[in-house]
Amino acid sequence: MIMKFDTTLLVHDLAEMAAYTQAAEALGFDGIWTAETNHDVFLPLTLAAEHSQRVNLGTAIAVAFPRTPTILAHLAWDLAKYSHGRFILGLGPQVKAHNVLRLGVKWEKPVKRMRETIEAIHALWDCWQHDKPLDFEGEFFLLKLMTPFFNPGPIEYPNPPIYVAAVNEQMLRLAGELCEGVHVHAIHSVKYFDEYALPHLEAGLARGERARANFSVNTAVFAIPTDDPDYAAWAEQFVRQQISFYMSTPAYRVLAELHGWQETAKELSVLARNGRWADMPALINDNMLDTIAVTGTWAELPHIVQQRYGRRIDRLSYYLPYIPGQNEDGWRATIAGFKNRS
Repeated sequence: MIMKFDTTLLVHDLAEMAAYTQAAEALGFDGIWTAETNHDVFLPLTLAAEHSQRVNLGTAIAVAFPRTPTILAHLAWDLAKYSHGRFILGLGPQVKAHNVLRLGVKWEKPVKRMRETIEAIHALWDCWQHDKPLDFEGEFFLLKLMTPFFNPGPIEYPNPPIYVAAVNEQMLRLAGELCEGVHVHAIHSVKYFDEYALPHLEAGLARGERARANFSVNTAVFAIPTDDPDYAAWAEQFVRQQISFYMSTPAYRVLAELHGWQETAKELSVLARNGRWADMPALINDNMLDTIAVTGTWAELPHIVQQRYGRRIDRLSYYLPYIPGQNEDGWRATIAGFKNRS
């Protein structure tokens, strides 16, 4: 059975969110994800919840460490209630430089801190939903005070699912052990899934005594639709640029190591440090592009994705901007392809 097909907003304008949501739901997407880039990741989903009835709504991802567990728990609780149970809380650590130099928070033991964040959120939800005393004590968080004035009380829906962004071994294992799903980064390959990501996820699931059937593997896929030559040329350049950016980042180096692309990754890191962004896409050769991205017509892409991934993933989006009114026939053909293969 094929996975759910979503759209991910890399950039969002609150003034356009209502129309965007209505268009995406009408077209047939299964979910709308927001990314935390140059705008807040939660605010657009309030508008999305108001102007939709069916689609899942989630963060892919919200950066966890600048927000306390209590703040995250409140945000997710309110969005779950307002969306009638359609909200998914996607969390990620981001990398050290962004936490310290852009977001102004300490970087320390990210896997352990993420574990405590998730455990503390669940403790807060148990307090609110089941009137349990708040009693959480860890290395990073001490949560023991919840008076009625600050308690939002129960909601009529299950706890929001928590997905965590994971690239490397420890975070993948944590996702399998504690979460309802995982966000696998778009900079991946089938080899990465088979030899790295899935074995670590399965080890985490086993440790948590949890079933794979109750766990969602979510990812974005670099896609190059070929129907229109001009758009195909733009999409290919966009994909090469994105791959080169992510491959230059040491935190994502595992893919390069699996495929023997370490020297290219090092060259890209040097170019990035020197601000030579325009020179980086040329280092992504056709073999790298074919290994990471999928290429075909809008209508062919669902079959190509299914052939490549099989049952490895449960839901995905294209790492391409969906803009209402642009490529509508193409998006419609892709969505129809996924639904026909479900």
